[in-house]
Amino acid sequence: MKKTIAVCAVFTALIGTAFIGCGKQAAKVQNKDKPLVFYNRQPSDPTTGEIDMTVMNWNPQTYYVGVDSLDGGAVQGRLITDYLAAAPASLDRNGDGAIGYVLCIGDMGHNNSTARTEGIRKALGTWNGSTDPGVAKEGSVQVGGRTMRVVELESRAMTGTDGSTWNANAATEAMGGWATRFGTQIDMVVSNNDGMAMGCLQASNYPSGVPIFGYDANADAIEAIGAGRLSGTVSQNTDAQAAGTLQVLRNLLDGLSGSDVYTKGISEPDQYGNKITPPMEYISDTRALLAKNSGVNIANCQQYTAGQRDTGIKQSNAPSKKVLLTVFNSGDNWLSSAYVPALRYYAPLMNLDLTIVQGDGQNESSCLDKFTNLNNYDAYAINVVKTNSGRDYTDKLKY
Repeated sequence: MKKTIAVCAVFTALIGTAFIGCGKQAAKVQNKDKPLVFYNRQPSDPTTGEIDMTVMNWNPQTYYVGVDSLDGGAVQGRLITDYLAAAPASLDRNGDGAIGYVLCIGDMGHNNSTARTEGIRKALGTWNGSTDPGVAKEGSVQVGGRTMRVVELESRAMTGTDGSTWNANAATEAMGGWATRFGTQIDMVVSNNDGMAMGCLQASNYPSGVPIFGYDANADAIEAIGAGRLSGTVSQNTDAQAAGTLQVLRNLLDGLSGSDVYTKGISEPDQYGNKITPPMEYISDTRALLAKNSGVNIANCQQYTAGQRDTGIKQSNAPSKKVLLTVFNSGDNWLSSAYVPALRYYAPLMNLDLTIVQGDGQNESSCLDKFTNLNNYDAYAINVVKTNSGRDYTDKLKY
């Protein structure tokens, strides 16, 4: 009897150990509970711009990292009006007393694009309550101490033949047509991003000396400003956005919660001594961590020379974690030339092993079909193709 009890005791102990072992295995985090960060394109209604809070509340570890879009539009608007205020009256090329401009719109369903269009029109007085192409009224602006009328000659969403938005080739074609159609009525060109602005400059009949403004502070745009070809751009602090995306993921993977998620390594040093240098702001209502914008022109363009990285982020001894990250369009100028290189620079410093999959900028399936093998990753970073498609990704995380 004693032997039986003893054997049972040993067996019970073994079984207990087995259950403990199984318990640890079963405690592995399910995909639906893993950190999820949307970046650059926050899930939202493409018509109203309303943030999709169902997606943003997918789990307690869901956040967005991007840029303050409305602030960016206002910064671009001020950049333009400051330029005009110091410009000579000869900026009015045909002497009709009006500053005529054409506008390249990136994506009518993207919050960043609509905010920039709104900022431009409000600064120039042409805002008529809508960011749609062609919906603008006559405005006025100071040019060299003189008040002049402002007319939006034409605006157009730059969509490529393949359906991709923010398309530089479409901008080149549009600019060629505008230069032929409007001639000396064009006194200024404005674009929602640098890629389209540089596309306009590629038009063979681009009117010499006409000021042109972009947005993103891409390397080629900064070079063009230094050479006098581009009049100005807006830096959306790409490195802060990229590092912010990774820092939020790092914090979540390290088990941080509450305000520590969006302050550690961002507004104060994290446990590894790292801290992003540019200021960022957290908006609790939309679970969004946002970088600030700054205007760039000939006076300060050298500060934005490519290759400068944030020295506040150094190599850490954090445990290595795997992250699956999507890029909505492999051909997007800003993402491919600035954002992705920044990700590749900062990720190893934070010991985040990135797997990057890229889409075609048109079809959500071009990213979704590569959003696979989800069990192999500790966290996810998503750059949606369409802003109303966030749920397509969270649906895949259910299983």
